[in-house]
This record gives sequence, C-alpha cells and structure tokens, in this order.
Amino acid sequence: MVRFRLYCLALIGMLLPAVGLACYVSRIESPTELVAGADIIVRAVATDYQIPPANPSMRTGGVPDSVVSFKIVEVVRGTSPLSLALHGYLVERDDFNDRGSPYTFVRPGGRAGSCFANSYKRGAEYLLFLKKSKDSSELTVNWAALAPVNEQLRNDHDPWLLWVRTQAKSVHQ
Repeated sequence: MVRFRLYCLALIGMLLPAVGLACYVSRIESPTELVAGADIIVRAVATDYQIPPANPSMRTGGVPDSVVSFKIVEVVRGTSPLSLALHGYLVERDDFNDRGSPYTFVRPGGRAGSCFANSYKRGAEYLLFLKKSKDSSELTVNWAALAPVNEQLRNDHDPWLLWVRTQAKSVHQ
C-alpha cells in the first residue's frame, strides 16, 4: 500500500508540471484587460475548413492541424484583416458561455485540456480577440489562457458583444 501511494505521488508530481505548462500563456485578470490586450477584436462567422483535419474522427486538446475560415461581420477594434482563418474544428453543436456577461472565463469547450476553446459551429457568430504572433503576421486567439477570447454569440444584441463594444471605445487603439 505504501509503494502504491508513493507511486501515485510520483506520478502526480511528474504530471503537474505538464498540466501547468498547458496554460502557460498570458493570464488575463479581467474582461477590461482582455479588451485592452487584444490587437484586433472582430465579430465573425465560421464558414468552412481552409484545411480540414487530417483525421476527422480525432480531436486534440492542443492546437488542431485543421484551420477554419471566418467571414468578418464587424470590426469592433483595430484594423480588419483581409481574411481570417484560425486553427480549430467545425462542430454541429452550440457552445455558449454559461456565465454572466462580462465573461471572466472561457466557454465550456475550452475547459478541458488546452485552456482554449478550439471548436466552432459552422454558420455561427463569434467574438474573436486576436493577437498578432511575434514571429509572423498570423493572428491567433490562443494568447490568454482560460479567457473568453472566442465566445459564440447568440445574436447581434448579445450582452457580451454590447459590453465589449462599449469597452473598446474607451481603449486606445
């Protein structure tokens, strides 16, 4: 029994650093900080795969090999990119945030594994908080761990969208 406990403790000790590293990206303390930290904020519709997954029956909690294209509907802050594509998966189900606006935590799809939601429903709208990669001009939503960086919207009067629009007006561009 003692050996089993020691084995379990050793295993947990080895796994904890790996789990901690999964979310080792900027941690946002408040929704206001999220708005201020984004380079670009857009409302966009998930349209199709730019690059489909290599294995459609397999999903990862990390960065997917597949890339989803988006049609930009509104630029809330920043300069609109000519086109927008993000690593992710197209799914058939909604994944709305189950908390009150302004959101302080990622939607349910981002709470298991990678600390970022990586699924998008085709035809659904999302409010995307984009950051330019340091090593390229690629845009990503994977810059604020466990933050609501890519929340699905219910409509153009969604309380999260309205709150972010108001906040974005007060943040210097």
